[in-house]
Amino acid sequence: MLTVDFGRLPVGPGDRVLDLGCGGGRHAFEVLRRGADVVAFDMDAQELEGVASMFTAMDKAGEVPTGATAETVTGDALDMPFEDASFDRVIAAEVLEHIPDDMTAMREIFRVLKPGGQAAITVPSFLPERICWALDEAYHTAPGGHVRIYTLAELSAKLKSTGFVIGPHHHAHGLHAPYWWIKCAVGVDNDDHPLAKAYHEILVWDIMKRPAATRIAESLLNPIIGKSVVLYVRKPA
Repeated sequence: MLTVDFGRLPVGPGDRVLDLGCGGGRHAFEVLRRGADVVAFDMDAQELEGVASMFTAMDKAGEVPTGATAETVTGDALDMPFEDASFDRVIAAEVLEHIPDDMTAMREIFRVLKPGGQAAITVPSFLPERICWALDEAYHTAPGGHVRIYTLAELSAKLKSTGFVIGPHHHAHGLHAPYWWIKCAVGVDNDDHPLAKAYHEILVWDIMKRPAATRIAESLLNPIIGKSVVLYVRKPA
């Protein structure tokens, strides 16, 4: 399930791409499939082991275009072990809301991006996130949880003050917001609740089958209750 629209953040052979806070690697895998060189970066070394295993499996399955490379790097978003202007593209998907010192993380993204390079920044959308916070305190107080709720205006202003040129934005995952509201209502860790399980099965079916009806429904819901907002920015040349 991708949050970033690669039509708006084009990547391909010859591009070096950083997936910052890659988690399970969903965007890194897509970048590699498109023939770019990708660095999957995260502070969770155990998570990165799984990402590295998937990179290997993709290569064995012939899913990696000739010349494309992939590596995993463990580290801190506030002090990344990369030289200035190291990447053509940076993806930071659902990362900044976890970081107390988000401005330092933004400055690091700006530093490692090449002049003229682009970044895709995604965070939870204000309204769906605000409802989650109201329904369940544990949703945002658990260790490693969300420390802030961004408005699009705040996110844009902070990135602009860092030096980025602000580009287009869109919302994503409108079908997923109700799932998280259910989770928060019944207990965010209560995966066995019948309502949560039933909605999760619907989401898995949708991801696997991609039927036209749910694609249309999500396109209509995204501007209203899209779970994520995606902002595309550029470092001046």
